[in-house]
Amino acid sequence: MPLDFRAETLLAAQDIRVAFFDVDGVLTDGGVYFSEHGETLKRFGILDGYGLKLLREAGIVPAVITGRDSKPLRIRLEALGIQHVRYGTEHKLPAAEAMLASLGFDWTQAAAIGDDWPDLPVLARVAFAAAPANAHVEVRAIAHHVTAARGGEGAAREFCDLLLTAGGHYRRLLDRARGLAA
Repeated sequence: MPLDFRAETLLAAQDIRVAFFDVDGVLTDGGVYFSEHGETLKRFGILDGYGLKLLREAGIVPAVITGRDSKPLRIRLEALGIQHVRYGTEHKLPAAEAMLASLGFDWTQAAAIGDDWPDLPVLARVAFAAAPANAHVEVRAIAHHVTAARGGEGAAREFCDLLLTAGGHYRRLLDRARGLAA
């Protein structure tokens, strides 16, 4: 099934230069798994990770702001080449403001995807807000776009594909992947 985003949605997302991602409930399914030795385990979707890489290739900066910090998370974000990360913060708005300032962007150039109350301040400020299908009702209520996919199961990729389509990058990147363009 081809991508099919509403015209109003694409217009709202066309000038995005930075995209903020929550982790638990967006890049993961929101579950926290512990091994018998007390190690934290997380499951990340490969499609979601590739979407973040595509954003970088298109010149859209992926940034992560998360309330948790763990070795598996750091390993995954490093493997994806995500350079703008704030770990272990429940106060995401100041973290997002600092990232925007350091990147030279403002709120009109920012998008975000989150799933729960700690994400609300950032989602309320960005030009384009998204939520996974299984996000809390209050988050879905303020989102410009609610993904068909659930967190950890393609929601982040759908958000990335939307931003790539809105910014006019999707076809070029797809053609390159197919070997049709340099």
